[in-house]
Amino acid sequence: MSPLENIREAFRSIRANLLRTILTALILSIGLFALVGILTGIDAMKNSLSDTFASLGANSFELHAKGYANRFQRGGVQAKRFPPIDFLQAKRYKAAMGDQAQVGLSAFIAGAVEMKANGTKTNPNMQVVAGDENYLKIQGYNLAAGRIFSQAELNSGANVLIVGDEIRAKLFPKVPPVGHYVNALGRRFLIVGLLEKSGSGAGGGGADRLALLPLEAGNQLPRQRALTYDVKTATDKPAALDFLMGQATGVMRAVRHDKLGQEDSFVVESSESLVKDLDAISGKMKAGGSIIAFVTLLGASIALMNIMLVSVTERTREIGIRKALGATAKQIRFQFLMEAIVICLIGGGLGIVLGVMGGNAVASFVGSGAFLVPWGWMMVGMVICVGVGMASGYYPASKAAALDPIDSLRYE
Repeated sequence: MSPLENIREAFRSIRANLLRTILTALILSIGLFALVGILTGIDAMKNSLSDTFASLGANSFELHAKGYANRFQRGGVQAKRFPPIDFLQAKRYKAAMGDQAQVGLSAFIAGAVEMKANGTKTNPNMQVVAGDENYLKIQGYNLAAGRIFSQAELNSGANVLIVGDEIRAKLFPKVPPVGHYVNALGRRFLIVGLLEKSGSGAGGGGADRLALLPLEAGNQLPRQRALTYDVKTATDKPAALDFLMGQATGVMRAVRHDKLGQEDSFVVESSESLVKDLDAISGKMKAGGSIIAFVTLLGASIALMNIMLVSVTERTREIGIRKALGATAKQIRFQFLMEAIVICLIGGGLGIVLGVMGGNAVASFVGSGAFLVPWGWMMVGMVICVGVGMASGYYPASKAAALDPIDSLRYE
């Protein structure tokens, strides 16, 4: 019997036992669905978050006090905490950097603010941030209407706002918001600008729920504790970013009076460092997901081996007839082995397709718009299919090949 005829015979046997084949293929497809789905979802989410980091932090870096962004280091050990960057230090740093880079200063005021206008109010989840003249440009936000803050408004801390699209939709659905007043944080603000709609993203609403006021106005608001200022530095020359980060480190050390030989009391964080952290996290997620999928595939391979052993027992008389007609042990072994591989390929192909679709569906919840087709993981999945088929089918195939033809013909 030729190899091609063995393959045809495998398909004939599969059609003759269609229900058993479907159940066996489904067992394997669940395992491949778990493996490919998890890895596809992680890759898609990683690509989405990497694009977000790149758009928010392209050619820029942030400085913040060490211990405030992440109080715990790896292993759960509490990091040493330094005093936060205050308003005076942020202003001195900005002045020292001069025209060599664009420095944006901002402070988070509140994240659960309710805004009111004309008897209507928003949900209590608006974010109020105080920023300087460079904040919008460095963050990558664009105006849809109105203007940015004037220098006089920045210097005096005027009660003016630039609002996001969700605030406009809630308070001014039918009229342009620019020129109208809103009440928030116990004050009355004039809207001078409207941000372009950004849509929901990894930041919980992006710029749509943002209300931006002048930095000096935020500094004058009554509060229970001192504000923590975010310092972001950007450059138009990507090649000079590393040099600028080194220079910024020296300037901030001088501003914060870090002594010679003392560690930095602050952290310089760029989008590249965020991507490295994301790579480390996604690597751990992939390892955990692969272990779960491996256990599922192990169960599928055991089930396949059991079904193939039952098939050998049921077809003992058929094997005896084939051997009596001249089929060799090698041909019998190849037939059963090919049958196991074909079942694995059918189930694995279904599992891979479902895994790609499921992984992209999960990734879409974190804002991934592009459909990712992981050709690498698909090839790995197909190799796993063949490997599982050979591993699960070899013993039953060898058992079938070793049957005595005379005993097989007497089998009832």
